[in-house]
Amino acid sequence: MCSDLGVQPTDRAVLVLCWKMRASRMGFFSRQEFKEGWTAMNTTTVSQAKKSLPKLVKEVDQSHYSQQSLHSFAFSFCLTEPGQKIIDVDTAAAMLKLTIPHGIFTQDLGEFLVNQDGYKKINVDQWNQFYRFSKEVKEDFSNYDDDSAWPLLLDNFVEWKRKAEGMVG
Repeated sequence: MCSDLGVQPTDRAVLVLCWKMRASRMGFFSRQEFKEGWTAMNTTTVSQAKKSLPKLVKEVDQSHYSQQSLHSFAFSFCLTEPGQKIIDVDTAAAMLKLTIPHGIFTQDLGEFLVNQDGYKKINVDQWNQFYRFSKEVKEDFSNYDDDSAWPLLLDNFVEWKRKAEGMVG
């Protein structure tokens, strides 16, 4: 399907498509998901879908609600085993680039996640806070409150970033 749509499987547009189709697992669409997704996109052919996919991505980018919904969906979408409640940091770092592609911290947070030693897995609460953090905290951390209720992982990220940039906390 990716080949027919002219996109790579790792392209953000594929995740947006899966979100729109409400896919329950990575790499597969049920017949029901496929039908309902294409209906929601007002699409009946591959060529129509190919044309509407960039528009769909643009719509997501222009809506805070859709961005947040996509980000939340991505965590569940990465769960591959029944009862699984965490994703590994490598997967989280890769998905951040797809869910928050224009976030000021996305690249740095991904780099931090794969290089730090304290965490190997990310839970849903941490994942959801990544989105909130990317929308609320300024690039220079001038509005970051060390005493607020951010997860320790994000406190550690801020400390790491400040140290790397020579910023004072």
